[in-house]
Amino acid sequence: MPDLIAICSMLKKVVFVVIAVLISALFFQFSENRDSDFITYTVNPEKETVALFWKNNQNETFGSIQKLKSWLSNNQKELVFAMNGGMYKKDQSPQGLFIQNYIGKAPIDTTDVNGNFYLKPNGIFYITSFKKAFVVSTEDFNPNKSIEFATQSGPMLVVDGSIHKAFNKNSTNLNIRNGVGILPNNEILFAMSTKEVSFYEFADFFKRKGCKNALYLDGLVSRMYHPKANWLQTDGNFGAIIGIIKDK
Repeated sequence: MPDLIAICSMLKKVVFVVIAVLISALFFQFSENRDSDFITYTVNPEKETVALFWKNNQNETFGSIQKLKSWLSNNQKELVFAMNGGMYKKDQSPQGLFIQNYIGKAPIDTTDVNGNFYLKPNGIFYITSFKKAFVVSTEDFNPNKSIEFATQSGPMLVVDGSIHKAFNKNSTNLNIRNGVGILPNNEILFAMSTKEVSFYEFADFFKRKGCKNALYLDGLVSRMYHPKANWLQTDGNFGAIIGIIKDK
């Protein structure tokens, strides 16, 4: 009898382990499937040059990634990665704060009106002269002379480790979306959905990747140039562009 009890106990443990492994495998597979809905680029700003672009030296708006790519090539630079860098007005000027090479090109916007940009908290993605990147809510932003690049957008996707409270898990508001988050190792995670997703799904992606803070950049107009992933969207007609560049 004692041997039978021991065997039963051992079998229960084996069954428990098998079930746990199956659940983990299914969850991993589910996560992998969800991750396939997004294309990403991860960058260490201390090792690669991350910059924001809006207009060229002739004060002409780049608008498309192709125009930026050609302009950089003419200036002995190579575009490694790019995507649109925030919402913009009808004249293609940045909607909200925009800083380029330490110069403020557009002021911070704290207006209380309707729209994705104004869904509080919205936020700011910025890079300092120390090559550190941050995503913070607009109300937590501290302007200072060390900020080399900055773009304001909204809403925040992830705020202090939590998905934006206004997002509904069962929302039917689906769209192509792009955004940016900061990983636990302080690298920047750029992402764009490859299919229409809700705000909640997009925010959940950044949260699952470990981003404590992440910011929505734009929707239907979103474009990404990512040669290493064979994703070569170079069109567009938007305002700010985020680019990763290197010397030729």
